[in-house]
This record gives sequence, C-alpha cells and structure tokens, in this order.
Amino acid sequence: MGMGTEDIPSLIKALRKRLDLTQEQFAAKVGVTYGTVNNWENGKRMPLPFLLRRLIEMRDEVEAQEKKAPKRKARRDER
Repeated sequence: MGMGTEDIPSLIKALRKRLDLTQEQFAAKVGVTYGTVNNWENGKRMPLPFLLRRLIEMRDEVEAQEKKAPKRKARRDER
C-alpha cells in the first residue's frame, strides 16, 4: 500500500501545521477529539482507514492549493 505506519504521525502533524491549526482545531475539522489527534501524532494510535484516506486527500488538496496560489501571509481584516 502507499504508506508505512511510521509515516502517519508525521503526515498528520505536517498537515496540521500547514493548515496552521492547533490539535483541537484540527480535531474539530476532521471530526475527532483532541486526544485522538494527539495519539495519532505521538504514534500511540493509528487513524481508521477511512479517516486516513481523508487525511491524505486533505494533504493533497493543500499541496494543490499551494502550487496554484503564491504564498501570502498577511490576511485582511474584513469586518
């Protein structure tokens, strides 16, 4: 298959950091608890296959967006 289990914690942590989310925010986005994300990142638990597929899709979406858009750090305050 594509990915060894040792790669999964780093995949998850890298994806979360690229999205600039805390573990709690990332957990809410994925639909799991903070503790689940923490266990994934520490290699204590592995995501279920359907969640792992979703995480890989999210990573691929982020990579596609990064290729399209020039990097912009500044965000406008729109009120």
